[in-house]
Amino acid sequence: MTIDEARQLMHEWTQSPALRVHMECVAACMAAYADRLEPAEKDRWIICGLLHDFDYEKHPSKAEHPFVGVDHLRKRGDVDDGIIKAILGHAEYSGVPRDSNMAKALFAVDELAGFIVACTKVRPNGIADLEPSSVKKKLKDKAFAAAVSRQDIRTGMAELGPIAGVDETGHIQICIDAIRANTGLELLGSRSTNS
Repeated sequence: MTIDEARQLMHEWTQSPALRVHMECVAACMAAYADRLEPAEKDRWIICGLLHDFDYEKHPSKAEHPFVGVDHLRKRGDVDDGIIKAILGHAEYSGVPRDSNMAKALFAVDELAGFIVACTKVRPNGIADLEPSSVKKKLKDKAFAAAVSRQDIRTGMAELGPIAGVDETGHIQICIDAIRANTGLELLGSRSTNS
């Protein structure tokens, strides 16, 4: 499967603009970590990010997501087992261990990417001037983006940090930079003052 084919599949299964943005943001973060850890596998890492939640809109329950999507990918036969295991591993309740760099990166960037997007929505300049210190401050506010699992962010960082050679601030910065560079400021830019 190519990146374009993965994006097309994601669009076929997902109508929600917010969920599409989330998968694009995760794919951008995955690309950044592929550059650090497995540059030759960058396309696979991007595909993993684009597809990790592609079944969520149609199958949001823990009984179905990500299992329905993974079953579809297996039937297609053009997505390798490493990507499939990483997608399964990003859902802790799947019981699939995160035993590859790709799987650890996906888990580490998934919730954080969503949290970064939430941060951009309350800032006049969106992601343009977002800094890790602002994200860290918001992480301490349990009422802000309450659906985002702080525990998953901490666990993901603990798993990925030593492999990637980054601390919490560095991890957040990598994700901010990746999202800023790859998703376009039109998605996460400044709020309109004319509305």
